[in-house]
Amino acid sequence: MINGLINRPALGNFPPHDWAQVLESGILRVAPKGLDQVFTAMAGSDANETAYKAAFMWRRQQERGGPAVEFTAEELSSCMDNASPGASQLSILSFKTAFHGRLFGSLSTTRSKPIHKVDIPAFDWPQATFPQLKYPLGEHVEENAAAEKAAIDEVEHLILNYRVPPCAVIVEPIQSEGGDNHASPAFFQALRAVTRKHGVLMIVDEVQTGVGATGKFWAHEHWDLAEPPDMVTFSKKAQTAGYYFGNPELRPNKPYRQFNTWMGDPARAVLFRAIIDEVERLGLVAAAARVGDYIFGRLEGLAAKYPGEFANLRGKGMGTFIAFDSPRRDEFLKRAKSLGLNVGGCGQSAVRLRPMLIFEEKHADIMLGIFEKIVSTWDK
Repeated sequence: MINGLINRPALGNFPPHDWAQVLESGILRVAPKGLDQVFTAMAGSDANETAYKAAFMWRRQQERGGPAVEFTAEELSSCMDNASPGASQLSILSFKTAFHGRLFGSLSTTRSKPIHKVDIPAFDWPQATFPQLKYPLGEHVEENAAAEKAAIDEVEHLILNYRVPPCAVIVEPIQSEGGDNHASPAFFQALRAVTRKHGVLMIVDEVQTGVGATGKFWAHEHWDLAEPPDMVTFSKKAQTAGYYFGNPELRPNKPYRQFNTWMGDPARAVLFRAIIDEVERLGLVAAAARVGDYIFGRLEGLAAKYPGEFANLRGKGMGTFIAFDSPRRDEFLKRAKSLGLNVGGCGQSAVRLRPMLIFEEKHADIMLGIFEKIVSTWDK
């Protein structure tokens, strides 16, 4: 750790002698199934942007005829003028109400709040509708299935017809900033199938959902995919960042194509390794699943006791990634903080839970007691 902090190298040029061992014993130890390689980064936005660049390079490499085919003189000169053919005419497809970061490329795929995007130039990239499910899920099975099918049909239409062809689709397992919006495993299975069908990469943004909070180490493990996504990005709870991938063709074919000053941080990679050790030692992923079930059951009781105050309760079976809509959301959050509970909101009306992995039932009882105190004293 001291070496990583004091002698911080530019990883692209001078990786430390034990860098491969640090990755293998940490970041790669928890790699999603089928994705045995990693490109390290500094933060979530950075992880997504480098994943986008990998997707663009992969697609153009396919169109060019393989990694051994050299760039043409026209490509090399035109890219310096931000013009084609050197600057590719390709896009990344994202979903409405998605959040993927605030850098230029990632911001063009972010659709959650206008304040994130206003005044900033953006790419002409497509967005599809994320399914807007109705709750309780058991009472709206046919409607929700229709909404998910319509969303998949829209994705396929955009892949085939959008004026700037998508080379990748990026999706969050749970749309976090956009309102804690969920979709079924069947939706994501269909999304994987349609991207495969049309030779488009699937990038799963696990920056917020990764590292255990959903009751699985990676949220997309809930989907039971027939084949893994092409890339999975991560950050936040990992306290480092990057993207996992499996296909060696996603590696750049020449030096310096995928490059920046730091390309990650050895000290943060060591820290993530220690986090993984603690998660495994204390069984925190299973604990998040257990505590999440406990919280969800208690919230169902509060929703029945106080109709309308805990609307659209969602996240069942997804660990502590639980949310509900409050008719007076902003006042609810203000009162919670005044009572010593730090809880946040997202989307238009959602209250979302983001407890630490060490959050237990005894902590949940305190939280739920504050929730009940708020709604039982409205207008009093």
